[in-house]
Amino acid sequence: MDGIRENRDKDYGIGIPVAGQGYFLKGSDNLDWGMKDRLARIFRPSTGRTVMLAFDHGYIMGPTSGLERLDLSITPLIPYADSLMCSRGSLRSVVPTTSGKAICLRYSAGSSILTELNNEVVLDPKDAIRVNASAMAVMVAMGNQNFEAKTIENLVRTADAGYKYGIPTMGVTAVGTDMVRDAKYFGLAARVCAENGANIVKTYYCDGFAKVVNACPVPIVIAGGKKLPELEALELCYNAINEGAAGVDMGRNVFQSEHPAAMIQAVSGVVHEGLTPKQGYEKFKELSK
Repeated sequence: MDGIRENRDKDYGIGIPVAGQGYFLKGSDNLDWGMKDRLARIFRPSTGRTVMLAFDHGYIMGPTSGLERLDLSITPLIPYADSLMCSRGSLRSVVPTTSGKAICLRYSAGSSILTELNNEVVLDPKDAIRVNASAMAVMVAMGNQNFEAKTIENLVRTADAGYKYGIPTMGVTAVGTDMVRDAKYFGLAARVCAENGANIVKTYYCDGFAKVVNACPVPIVIAGGKKLPELEALELCYNAINEGAAGVDMGRNVFQSEHPAAMIQAVSGVVHEGLTPKQGYEKFKELSK
């Protein structure tokens, strides 16, 4: 018993209250340890933000321009991203297991651009565990008469599995031809995702975006959308971050750039370093030389 007997010189900190451990992401204080650990891989704790590299387009679009050879176009960009948004097929085939990057796994799949989009199902949570996913991304087709209920059900089932196994869920708001790209629609879609269990929401930037962010109780990352000139894409990032976004999920505005590695580093400068769009563009031009 000599090794465990009471030592009067030990400091038990009597009289000193235990410090709280408030989490750095909104809406995440009451999540389990595994959830918080995975979220901290996606979002930098030092800034509370993330730069995701999205290259999951092929799951509905096939060999999108810039993604014909993932090993040539995407693999060189991985070191500059905080997180990778991809399907399980591309993850296993091209992402090095030594990359050390958080994986936001495209967790829903279904109809392609050849038919009616948004008719989707979700994967088996065991596969998300198998690939050590940091989050599971599910598309939600708000406002779609045919598939809104089905895709919300997919989100609910994913969130149920996520809370069971400690993996966060990302709700990805889809935009159809009949859906207006405004704060009213995106605010509704983001809030519905969060209310149904999403720990992160991916949506689009719009006028009045601050209203969308403030009405959503979990972090929002913005989708890059269609290819824009580099300065315009950096302005999009800057405006979204200044209005409360917790990061960006850029795809075409990175891998379709003439200088993708320079572009993703410029985006990171805007998101994490507080660069203005002009400063980010100067960084892009300097790295492009």
